[in-house]
Amino acid sequence: MSEHRGTCFCGAVGFSVSGEPVAMGYCHCESCRHWSAGPVNAFTLWQPDALRITAGADLIGTYHKTANSFRKWCRSCGGHLFTDHPPMGLVDVYAAMLPTLDFRPSVHVSYGEKVLSIKDGLPKLRDFPKEMGGSGIVVAE
Repeated sequence: MSEHRGTCFCGAVGFSVSGEPVAMGYCHCESCRHWSAGPVNAFTLWQPDALRITAGADLIGTYHKTANSFRKWCRSCGGHLFTDHPPMGLVDVYAAMLPTLDFRPSVHVSYGEKVLSIKDGLPKLRDFPKEMGGSGIVVAE
């Protein structure tokens, strides 16, 4: 079983994920763009029991703008860590936080909100897959 380790920006909060992610891709929604301060956010979705906090659990802050996303960050440095998605029953560990993970994206979600076009041949969903409460509509690259 593979294990990947990550830390916040200052290193005070450490965590690991084990096994394989449920999905990997890119999110283009306004919320993820705003939180990540970038035009797109690379995500890796995991079962919650795959994530283990290894250091600094008392330094983890939580912010939730909506009931869909509980964003976690280090209260010491402000570095982003991961996001719990209770409705999906998954946790999103930002791909950039897992330097040893072979990131193999398979989809773009919320492409209907994009500010940066990416022509990579991957499916582009207007919002989310049907099984995750979205329309499942694929839009043009």
